[in-house]
Amino acid sequence: MAGKLAVIGAGLMGSGIAQVSAQAGWDVVLRDVTDEALTRGTDGIKASYDKFVGKGKLAADDAEAALARITPTTDLDACADADVVVEAVFEKLEVKHEIFRTLDKIVREDAVLASNTSAIPITKIAAVTERPERVVGTHFFSPVPMMQLCELVRGYKTSDETLARAREFAESVGKTCIVVNRDVAGFVTTRLICALVVEAAKLYESGVASAEDIDLACKLGFGHAMGPLATADLTGVDILLHATGNIYTESQDEKFAAPELMRRMVDAGDIGRKSGQGFYKH
Repeated sequence: MAGKLAVIGAGLMGSGIAQVSAQAGWDVVLRDVTDEALTRGTDGIKASYDKFVGKGKLAADDAEAALARITPTTDLDACADADVVVEAVFEKLEVKHEIFRTLDKIVREDAVLASNTSAIPITKIAAVTERPERVVGTHFFSPVPMMQLCELVRGYKTSDETLARAREFAESVGKTCIVVNRDVAGFVTTRLICALVVEAAKLYESGVASAEDIDLACKLGFGHAMGPLATADLTGVDILLHATGNIYTESQDEKFAAPELMRRMVDAGDIGRKSGQGFYKH
């Protein structure tokens, strides 16, 4: 399966989705609000292709052809004839609502409208459209070119056909899918990592063990590739604090109540790798 894909948001996730899709033969419109954001996104895609070429995992001609299939634009109307649209913008419901309201007016009736959200219920996003049955969650993982998983999320009104087409799209770009049948905040993966990070942060905050030892316990005891506190630093402590907040608001489940330490880290700007300091120094 390949066709025309529109990706809304040229950040780390959006550019990664555009990258793997173009490589798989999709014609991709990559939309963001500024030319600067688009340049950063496309430069990142080119650098990633170059790395794969350098390692012998991608032919130079194929990388060039894939890059040529990506059309950057600031015009949302360029998404009008897409078969699949994937929104990958900041995790704020108001921002997503604005995008989906507009997409609802301009895209084809049979288009699949997908969101890459990791924690916001799909039903809430779909509610502002006239076609909630066409809205689905396609939660990719970072870095998209390396991570195999895609979490498909069925909203309250998502149709079987929409879910099947979302799976077809995700599998066509090389991903393995799990299906979330009930649209709970945080789905499966974000709930699991948030619960683990919150508990790990509480253990660290209360002096039970060092960050290194907590992470080592998860790596050697559970076979995790990366411990929860290192994962928080990689993802961004701010991002995970926001995600746990969303889940807690929806569920009122105390295990998603982030410890004070995480809030103070975010207040201080110690949000992980991108700031040089989180649970670890980078």
